[in-house]
Amino acid sequence: MDPPASGTIPIAISVDGLRKSYGDIDALRGISFTVDRGAIFALLGPNGAGKTTTVEILEGHRRRTAGDVSVLGVDPEHGGRDLRERLGIVLQSAGFDRELTVSEIVRLFASFYGHPRRTDDVIALVGLDEKRSARTKALSGGQRRRLDLALALIGDPDLIFLDEPTTGFDPNARRHSWEAIERLKALGKTIVLTSHYLDEVQRLADWVVVIADGMIVAEGPPSSLGGRDVSEAEIVFRLPEGQCWSDLPEAVRRTASEEDGFVVVHTMTPTQALYVLTAWAVARGSELPALRVLRPSLEDVYLELTKDATEQR
Repeated sequence: MDPPASGTIPIAISVDGLRKSYGDIDALRGISFTVDRGAIFALLGPNGAGKTTTVEILEGHRRRTAGDVSVLGVDPEHGGRDLRERLGIVLQSAGFDRELTVSEIVRLFASFYGHPRRTDDVIALVGLDEKRSARTKALSGGQRRRLDLALALIGDPDLIFLDEPTTGFDPNARRHSWEAIERLKALGKTIVLTSHYLDEVQRLADWVVVIADGMIVAEGPPSSLGGRDVSEAEIVFRLPEGQCWSDLPEAVRRTASEEDGFVVVHTMTPTQALYVLTAWAVARGSELPALRVLRPSLEDVYLELTKDATEQR
């Protein structure tokens, strides 16, 4: 491949008009997207939306019905071993010999590759240093998932597929896993992530594609997906002590309501509304207790985007 033009980002995955049918059922109906090299790309959607089918086609494990697909410059349907050695895959669930230690099983998997990473480096990267001599049957659920990640990384892949990597983790284990994934990105790896944890996607992903009923219904950075960055905002606060509803500025009362003891102001211009509110409070020598400004969360936007597809199932 020719080197990319100056200022452009090389593409790890290109999908154009991808279709997959199972008899009369269309699992994918002409989806198109690209994944930049070195990015964390999240593929979201309700159960049955087509996520697993898409990922299996990208991995070369399933044939497509129509469309063009390129993974690291190769059609995954015909990539063979050369492509597979450049991919790391963490399945939603996996199994391995319970009697082997962490070091033993990572070394075993390293033997499958021509140019693996150093075993100790990979074990350290996923945060299992203190468990290198532990048998896998003694690992916690979170530690086993980190071992799954180690086995995907031992071949030093360019592209890593993570399928629900933190399912069942406690908050501490999830945070450790997020840090490991961020370290992979810092190493220049490209990551395709599927997850039902929207806070995980918000934290990790550079770009999100949402699939519903076999079609892409939205894509973009997590911060602006579905227009959430420009959607109506809510300003929420409690009335200062000694103040009542009628004391509020008229401009605020017109778009406000009382909900569970809070004043909730709905506005498309939160800066202006905050200016009016804070000027009013300062003039009275008061604070606005529990003041906060809320935009729709990624979860709010995701549920709205996939509502119709979810209700049909």
